[in-house]
Amino acid sequence: MAEIWKGKAVADALNEKMAADVAALKDKGVVPTLAIFRVGEREDDLSYERGAMKRCDAVGVAVKSVVLPADVDPDTFFKTLDELNNDPEVHGILMFRPLPKQLDGEKARKALNPAKDVDGCTDGSLAGVFTNTELGFPPCTAQAAMEILDFYGVDCKGKRAAVIGRSLVVGRPAGMMLMHKNATPTICHTRTVDMPSIIREADIVIVAAGKMETIGKEYFREGQVVIDVGINWNEEKGKLCGDVKFDEVEPIVAAITPVPGGVGSVTTSVLVSHVVEAAKRIVG
Repeated sequence: MAEIWKGKAVADALNEKMAADVAALKDKGVVPTLAIFRVGEREDDLSYERGAMKRCDAVGVAVKSVVLPADVDPDTFFKTLDELNNDPEVHGILMFRPLPKQLDGEKARKALNPAKDVDGCTDGSLAGVFTNTELGFPPCTAQAAMEILDFYGVDCKGKRAAVIGRSLVVGRPAGMMLMHKNATPTICHTRTVDMPSIIREADIVIVAAGKMETIGKEYFREGQVVIDVGINWNEEKGKLCGDVKFDEVEPIVAAITPVPGGVGSVTTSVLVSHVVEAAKRIVG
């Protein structure tokens, strides 16, 4: 039976540190502030926004909500984004995507100031992940996986690691962050030949396949650590589930994160920690 690595304890530890950092910043007259920049009323955006606001409130981070109508014209959108980029009282910007079709999402991504890109979507932030420097911030989900490994005492040095998925949101940045921890990562994807044999060789496995319960017991062996970042709604079972077939894999491996209650519960804390870190970088 595997150890179940829940995210709540990780998030609680992050929140405790953030609260102390926020108090220190406020002593210097700085209130870390997140601007939530949303277009329209998509329910998934609203749900994430509620979670982010709750987490901000818990640690003392201020929130500035900027909402534009779904039919906003490009000039108004980019003018608003520019104002947020240049607002000295805003330390981080969470820009919800995808944007409505009349707005150029790629142009918007590139227009966002990397120093305020707390969601890790700009080219500057991704370059920072590659170079392991303080340029922007890593994508939150990828960093959440790293925070879980750190919290539960996984020493990545010299370990073989495998990442299933090559997206810019999780797969590729997670692979690079594992390398910075001195692991030897392999990134697998839909064109990988005999993926199960590659995954079985790894000590650490991060699963970001993007497909519900597609990774089963044939991929795993005893002793592995498995971080499942997938979040999917299973209509048949009426519940959330990951990319890993949990019931098959849990009896085999050494440790695994559940869905829900694993990586997802850490991601929002990571987002807010980026806002605090952005404020600290300005203060020096």
